[in-house]
Amino acid sequence: MKKAAPGSGPVIIKKYANRRLYNTETSSYITLEHLAAMTREGRDFKVVDAKTEEDITHNVLTQIIMEEEARGQTMLPVNFLRQLISLYGDSMQAMVPGYLEASMDSFRRNQEQFKSAVEGAFANSPFAEIAKRNMAMFEAAASAFQPGGAANPTPGAAPAAAPAAPEASSDGDVSSLKAELARLQEKIEKLGK
Repeated sequence: MKKAAPGSGPVIIKKYANRRLYNTETSSYITLEHLAAMTREGRDFKVVDAKTEEDITHNVLTQIIMEEEARGQTMLPVNFLRQLISLYGDSMQAMVPGYLEASMDSFRRNQEQFKSAVEGAFANSPFAEIAKRNMAMFEAAASAFQPGGAANPTPGAAPAAAPAAPEASSDGDVSSLKAELARLQEKIEKLGK
């Protein structure tokens, strides 16, 4: 998490034996949904056991993911979960967290590059609003992977097909994507005349 809390350091959340969560910054009880919202906003927090002061942030974040998945917001494919489970106890287990973090960082960079390319390509076309809605939907779909803040789709926006993100992050791929978007923009402008 990059965005710091208004005070110094992460917000301390205390979890009591009765499973209640207490936000020490706001002096109020909160829910897991509040913590999920804080994560999406990029707020840094640490969850500690109120009695032992043990850091249980990992467990609580895992619990949030499980609740999101149970609500039908499934993002983790069954095959991925099976592969992940099979790595527990494997000699490669120690490498998995670093690999997953690097993969998510790459995904976020690709998403930002794609967003910039699409916004630049459609900036002065009659389809700029449609492109913005598509980007909002794309961001909403990827919001679980963006602890630094995710956009919600525009309320009342017409459904549109979300664009596919590029798989690689090399400059050549981005340049080719920009060139393809420029060609599409030219075609759209010719159709509009």
